Amino acid sequence: MSGATNGSYNFKVVLLGEGCVGKTSILLRYIEDKFNDKHLTTLQATFLNKKININGKRINLSIWDTAGQEKFHALGPIYYRNSNGAILVYDITDEDSFGKVKNWVKELKKMLGSDIVLVIAGNKVDLEHERTVPLEEAESYANMVGAKHFYTSAKLNQGVEDLFLELTREMTERHDRNAQADVSRTSRVLVVEDEAPAPSSCCSGAKHN
Repeated sequence: MSGATNGSYNFKVVLLGEGCVGKTSILLRYIEDKFNDKHLTTLQATFLNKKININGKRINLSIWDTAGQEKFHALGPIYYRNSNGAILVYDITDEDSFGKVKNWVKELKKMLGSDIVLVIAGNKVDLEHERTVPLEEAESYANMVGAKHFYTSAKLNQGVEDLFLELTREMTERHDRNAQADVSRTSRVLVVEDEAPAPSSCCSGAKHN
């Protein structure tokens, strides 16, 4: 749920992707600046908070880390409902995991339309020599669906901070734009109401001519 209360913003972000792509590692690197070589399996979903400051704006992120295993896929909507942003993670050495990202994008767009900010992360760039997902393909797909694309390595602490920063910036801008649109929409309605009697005076004026 988004909102700007007392000058601070609250955003919900979900991490989505196949199991083993490194979602939890990315989150731990961002929140605690730690990396664990052992594979961490998220059984359902966990969430962590992070407070940041961008251009004097206080922002609170609630970041949900969801399980990638297929059997938890059906629970997805529970976790990404009301999300302001989604980070879709794939492993650059695993083409299937990139295919799963495309499925998630379709699902999110169907459920949340353009209200959600999407960021795609090609993780494990420390294994560049084992890459199977072509760079151009990943980037052109991201452009096509209106998502920003980042290359990350939780292990080397590469691209992780930039990814969250860009996502947060985008969510803040979108929130401000929507708030501005709401204000102008409301004022337009008021103007129309104020001018409602105008046609009758216009007609009476016409009769005198």
